[in-house]
Amino acid sequence: MPSQRLSVVVTRRLPEPVERRMQELFDVRLREDDTPMNRDELAAALRESDVLVPVITDRIDAGLVGQAGERLRLIANYGAGVDHIDVETARQRGILVSNTPGVLTDDTADMTMALILAVTRRLPEGLAVMQSGDWRGWSPTAFLGGRIAGRRLGILGMGRIGQAVARRAAAFGMQVHYHNRRRLRPEIEEALCATWWESLDQMVARMDVISVNCPHTPSTFHLMNARRLKLMKPDAVIVNTSRGEVIDENALTRMLRAGEIAGAGLDVYERGAEINPRLRDLKNVVLLPHMGSATVEGRLEMGEKVIINIKTFDDGHRPPDLVVPAML
Repeated sequence: MPSQRLSVVVTRRLPEPVERRMQELFDVRLREDDTPMNRDELAAALRESDVLVPVITDRIDAGLVGQAGERLRLIANYGAGVDHIDVETARQRGILVSNTPGVLTDDTADMTMALILAVTRRLPEGLAVMQSGDWRGWSPTAFLGGRIAGRRLGILGMGRIGQAVARRAAAFGMQVHYHNRRRLRPEIEEALCATWWESLDQMVARMDVISVNCPHTPSTFHLMNARRLKLMKPDAVIVNTSRGEVIDENALTRMLRAGEIAGAGLDVYERGAEINPRLRDLKNVVLLPHMGSATVEGRLEMGEKVIINIKTFDDGHRPPDLVVPAML
């Protein structure tokens, strides 16, 4: 007699090949539309499944974890970041949490460089003129931006993505600097041509471009607060493809409007989709709808990792991408 298949609930629509493979392997309940589950729906899913597959828009706090049923044993997150899941409470309940690290490194680093170029070369302004039909031809003084070669790039967070940004920036001729809670090994610094700053304040004050590439944790919340943003040079720009909570968005908006910071490129926001409306009016800001990891290849690889984590767990082994509190 064949063993009973795992009951898996997926909270959002995933790429069709990923959903199809899940249907082949598990007793899976897929989302019929791509709207986020509300809190009651998430609570029901936690009560009724062996495995939950959430995404970053699902806030799974201690209260929700406390409503999980006895059968729930794995939360297989579709994504690398797990700051939306109370991992510690899950572990206390005997529920494992896995994620999908590594697969989005290059995609996110590409978007970081795209934002740096978009802000410094004023790409959105040029696009808006072309789309409106107002362009009247080339002019020697029109849409003057700045070249990025020779500029100092300060990377905040030198993990996989930060290092990928460093490699790309060096190819563009930028000078790479970084701040990280742990200094990289000398051979890695040498390979990346990167200079470590023990003091984040000192680094921020001397950079032309700041790239935020650290995760959101209690220690990184508003790491770029009003005081630290004021240390930036008036002609410097900041880009964020990591987590919106790392930057004090209200302080950043005030300083951009006052001309105290030259520009910003943002793919993530402090309150998710609730973006500060004053940001939308600024010509020196490039806003993207969390597109940093949005490639077909990346989304499929994320799905493959989720499936491997679930299948390995189903076979009685530790999921390869198990998250433990010490990692956070």
